[in-house]
Amino acid sequence: MAPSKVLAGARVVLPTGIVDGGRVIVDGARIAGSAPPQHEHLDLSGHWLVPGFVDIHNHGGGGASFTSGTVEEVLRGVHTHRLHGTTTVVASTVTGDMHGLAQRAGMLSELAEQGDIAGIHFEGPFISPCRKGAHSEELLRDPDPAEVRKLIDAARGRAKMVTLATELPGGIDSVRLLAEHGVIAAIGHTDATYEQTRDAIDAGATVATHLFNAMPALGHRSPGPIAALLEDERITVELINDGVHLHPASLELAFHHAGADRVAFITDAMDAAGFGDGRYMLGPLEVEVADGVARLVEGGSIAGSTLTLDRAFQRAVTVDRLPVEGVVAALSANPARLLGMYDKVGSLEPGKDADLVVLDSDFALKGVMRGGEWVVDPQLG
Repeated sequence: MAPSKVLAGARVVLPTGIVDGGRVIVDGARIAGSAPPQHEHLDLSGHWLVPGFVDIHNHGGGGASFTSGTVEEVLRGVHTHRLHGTTTVVASTVTGDMHGLAQRAGMLSELAEQGDIAGIHFEGPFISPCRKGAHSEELLRDPDPAEVRKLIDAARGRAKMVTLATELPGGIDSVRLLAEHGVIAAIGHTDATYEQTRDAIDAGATVATHLFNAMPALGHRSPGPIAALLEDERITVELINDGVHLHPASLELAFHHAGADRVAFITDAMDAAGFGDGRYMLGPLEVEVADGVARLVEGGSIAGSTLTLDRAFQRAVTVDRLPVEGVVAALSANPARLLGMYDKVGSLEPGKDADLVVLDSDFALKGVMRGGEWVVDPQLG
């Protein structure tokens, strides 16, 4: 058992606000309310202390794919994101044949049972060919509830989210099925109208998959899904804050219209995150990563991102000038609540897992702790 630790002197972001010169006590794998007599003391003056980040939409990193990698490769991808502050990650798949996706779900569910990942997100194949993005069109299919159920069953209780184009045949019934089984129904890669999106929300959809991307633009006569998703308090909107997927004005519009409690910053990362430029495979499609931007070799569509959540945090505060407390909510508390894990992660409160991130005064990452153990030790640089 690691010795107890008192992390003192930092600006600590709590659910109640920012505490200057605060402290967080770590006893074993949990945050404690008081320090035992024997403990280590770490002075974090001049730093920020925030909860570990929670990423609900992530396809891989460190050169490894969650869709096609071996167990060892998936774990390498998970570790890559931990090095950047993501202490809780949901493994996202991309469109594939149903048999292959069911097999992948079985493997990933074992990693979820071991606590390496928080669950599985199926992005595709139940999406619109009109808004397919970096998904193989020949493998797309309508969201037949029976087939959606097959994937849920294959995940053995570890399916956390399914992205659907809910306007397709079977879409609304599939949303109801997912809601009944406690799985998040996310509206994305969709060509839905405003009215069709409202119907899906009323049926139980609660998340907008990477808002603005892979859906019709906001129009003054045809507001489409964006207006419906932004205006409804039942919806949490995913945002990819890498400076590529969204213009800063679009991000600001979403953040301020939805409110800080309805935003989840995600990476939508693919293999190249934390790894580098080059050629990669995203499912069956080849991707070229140049200057950190991933695009399909054929057609040039953006193919996920190379983002890590520490960069999303720093950009949100220093470039977008969003309030720190709101950014922390979007990176930790809000996604933790969506996953039903807020009793364990998402804030720095006694009794919760000791998952936390240390940032310097410029919001650059300096330390990462998961379960009371340093993944990145701020004392070692």
